[in-house]
Amino acid sequence: MNPEELIRVIPDYPKEGIKYRDITTLIKDRLGFQTSIDRLTAHCTELQPDVIAGIDARGFIFGSAVAYKMNLGFIPIRKEGKLPAKTLQERYELEYGGDCLEIHADAIKKGEKVVLVDDLLATGGTAKAAETLLSRCGGKVVGAGFLIELSALKGRELFKDTDTEVFSIFKFED
Repeated sequence: MNPEELIRVIPDYPKEGIKYRDITTLIKDRLGFQTSIDRLTAHCTELQPDVIAGIDARGFIFGSAVAYKMNLGFIPIRKEGKLPAKTLQERYELEYGGDCLEIHADAIKKGEKVVLVDDLLATGGTAKAAETLLSRCGGKVVGAGFLIELSALKGRELFKDTDTEVFSIFKFED
């Protein structure tokens, strides 16, 4: 069974010309979900992190499962206004406007090795903002792993001048 085949493509969503990669069909399949988590975990294990971080909201699905399998803690990186304690913020631009991510200011001990996990790497703006937040908290981001990478959008190029190893399980050219 190839989990990649479980990712449904929805044409022209959310706007014309976009091929939306719908992961709900993958995560509802027991073996597809398990295989995806196992592959992400294998890559993360090689990087020997102290903690796993995930981006709101689908990064929580994959990042928390990886953290559990590795017997590590999980750090949520949330959209603005969702965390109750003192936070750090990072604003970033998207192709259709701006947004903001937050992390608790005390989420990471200085020098802890972190792997960031999310469902999708497209233009890289969200992931780069998350990496910046993790670094500002004192973490050493050793990896950024994604279930899906849309290679044509060149998101990994935002990490080319960093020590962050970028990896993805499934790559799509379009």
